Amino acid sequence: MAYRRSAMVTGGAGFIGSHLVDRLVEENYRVIIVDDLSTGKLKNLNHDATFHHMSITQPTFPDDPILDNEVNVQGTLRLLEASRRAGVEKIIYSSTGGALYGEPEVVPCPDDAPVLPISPYGMSKYIGEQYLDFYSRQYRLNYTTLRYGNVYGPRQDPFGEAGVIAIFISAILSGKRPRIFGDGNQTRDFVCVDDIVEANIAAIHRGHRRSLNVATGELTSVNRLYEMLKEIVGFRWDAEHGPARAGDVYRISLDCSRAEEELGWVPKTSLAEGLARTVAYLREAAQAEGVLPG
Repeated sequence: MAYRRSAMVTGGAGFIGSHLVDRLVEENYRVIIVDDLSTGKLKNLNHDATFHHMSITQPTFPDDPILDNEVNVQGTLRLLEASRRAGVEKIIYSSTGGALYGEPEVVPCPDDAPVLPISPYGMSKYIGEQYLDFYSRQYRLNYTTLRYGNVYGPRQDPFGEAGVIAIFISAILSGKRPRIFGDGNQTRDFVCVDDIVEANIAAIHRGHRRSLNVATGELTSVNRLYEMLKEIVGFRWDAEHGPARAGDVYRISLDCSRAEEELGWVPKTSLAEGLARTVAYLREAAQAEGVLPG
């Protein structure tokens, strides 16, 4: 088979990565997956891709050792160094919009807003962005950084790399009342994984050396989200409430106008449609595992 070109997806057995692999295979890319399966699953693997069971933080990954960085930063550095040596054409970096801007003054928050993370996760992603910019300036390595909103959709694991949507659905399907941390009026920008995949595909050829928000621009409170899920499933119980968690942003949505301009990308999946599809997937998965009756 004559492939269009090659692509490597780190975390390609995980939630977002596996969807991206499927799309790249459809586009006739030769796809290589690197995943240590710490959160990814074998059942998510596309059999038309080549799978390497390893971690990008392991010293066996081909680069010079970088010793004094935490896992996420170290892994990014290893990839950047290996990419520089191998002559990789472009890196598309999965960053975060929800955890990068802290509590922004303007909502929806533009991607040129001050970066003020209030969690170690947001800080580590931003350090990765800075290393990308350094490698671009120093070695002319091309990149696009995509700053995701709160990604949800089929294959999201409620017990692994879960977001609030998968956690809520899993609890509801099991007949349990989920827990909302804080008053539930905190807002998020929920974006379907299918739209995230399309942004990645668009960034292969566009958006060079840019950092772009990828979400919907819509504010949805956690309380509203729970009410939507209750209606879809037919669940009648109210959620439990617990204390707010330190490091959680209270109010965030992302202005994605620059992604539309640079990538020609706009989100196409409504929250109602995406939630219904996610519920259907998790219900079917639970039935297949014998957790729910068929």
